[in-house]
Amino acid sequence: MAQILDGKATAGAIRTELTERVSALAARGVTPGLGTILVGEDPGSVSYVAGKHRDCAQVGIASIRVDLPETASEADVRAAIEQLNADSACTGYIVQLPLPKGMPTNDLLELIDPAKDADGLHPTNLGRLVLRVNEEITSPLPCTPAGIIELIDRHGLDLHGKDICVLGRGVTVGRSIGLLLTRRAINATVTLCHTGTKDVAEKVRTADVVIAATGQTHMVKAHWVKPGAIVLDVGVSRVYDEAAGKYRIAGDIDPAVGEVASWVSPNPGGVGPMTRAMLLANVVKAAEQAATPS
Repeated sequence: MAQILDGKATAGAIRTELTERVSALAARGVTPGLGTILVGEDPGSVSYVAGKHRDCAQVGIASIRVDLPETASEADVRAAIEQLNADSACTGYIVQLPLPKGMPTNDLLELIDPAKDADGLHPTNLGRLVLRVNEEITSPLPCTPAGIIELIDRHGLDLHGKDICVLGRGVTVGRSIGLLLTRRAINATVTLCHTGTKDVAEKVRTADVVIAATGQTHMVKAHWVKPGAIVLDVGVSRVYDEAAGKYRIAGDIDPAVGEVASWVSPNPGGVGPMTRAMLLANVVKAAEQAATPS
């Protein structure tokens, strides 16, 4: 059976380290602050934002909430973004997605100050990631891709020279993780599969590492996976559990993959906690950079 890439325990260790860094900043009179802009009362979004602020309280990061009604206008959201851009107490923030229908999401996200981009997905920061193949990256990194790499690294696994198959081309994971994995510091080879890819199973079968981020329940089957591969389950879907009489979270990886792979990240409990931890890390790093004279 595969060994487990334990995201909960690893994220816990990262939060402990961040608590120490926040304490060091406090000794200098600096408090990191995470801002959130939430429009409406979508249950998933409300829960997600609440979780972020619980994480902040755990490590000593200040919480700055901007909650707008479902009826908020585009101008209201722009004003909220400008407010957090100008707020020195906010060292990083997110605009919770999805925004209400009709909002120009990408246009609004581009208004975020790149230095305060807690998600690491602002075009400026992604552009820096594209350009800096060999250099150190000081700008915010995309949280989920960074969390995946940190999870693998902290379990003592080396990605250098590995063939990696990524399933899904979403900006949050699929399109951005290849930028990190193909930097010279990691030096992996990445194949990105999507709905236009022919024979996805064959692409997966040749990979040393599989990163599945499609949101299709149990898409990746055991017979797709090369024996001994490292498999990370990132996609999330909700399935109805008739026995329990309620919905539960499911991932992209069929449970039988655990009988073939050498390492598997569970879902939930794998990459999800790492994403949350890396968001906090972006906020703390931004505070450290702002407090350091140039």
